[in-house]
Amino acid sequence: MDYTTTYQSPIGTLTLASDGEALIGLWFCGQKHDMDVLDKNHEVRDDLPVFDEARRWLHLYFSGGAPDFTPPLRMRGSSFRRRVWKILLTIPYGQTMSYGDIARIIASENGKAGMSAQAVGGAVGHNPIALIIPCHRVVGADGSLTGYAGGVDRKEWLLQLERCRKKRDATM
Repeated sequence: MDYTTTYQSPIGTLTLASDGEALIGLWFCGQKHDMDVLDKNHEVRDDLPVFDEARRWLHLYFSGGAPDFTPPLRMRGSSFRRRVWKILLTIPYGQTMSYGDIARIIASENGKAGMSAQAVGGAVGHNPIALIIPCHRVVGADGSLTGYAGGVDRKEWLLQLERCRKKRDATM
């Protein structure tokens, strides 16, 4: 069974989702691909420990701090998407990475000369756990704010909150 609750952030209502043990979703209400990973028969429940941890993380984050913990996460998606999302988790607070940087990391891991930045963009766009898996920190090769499922205005707000700068070394 999946469960949901909400959180009021400075830039809109967030829906949090859990399988009872780990966070499986975090979306701005109405964003693209919201609730794609949820069971159809989920129920509202506010009292799960993982929701308490996620709320604490969100409170620290929206207070302008870099949380020093991550609530338990369970990523539901293809192996390719999960690999992209794991790379997103390595982007430090206050830094950004390009879609091409992520594509180069995956290509290198697979012993290939290259990979499609567009394929990476598709996986980033379907990230089911916004903010905690920081898809907002992924930018175009020139630093431009390309799409964001929660809206480019929110992406800009989040990057300003973090005072983001381009990550220098994307070789990880």
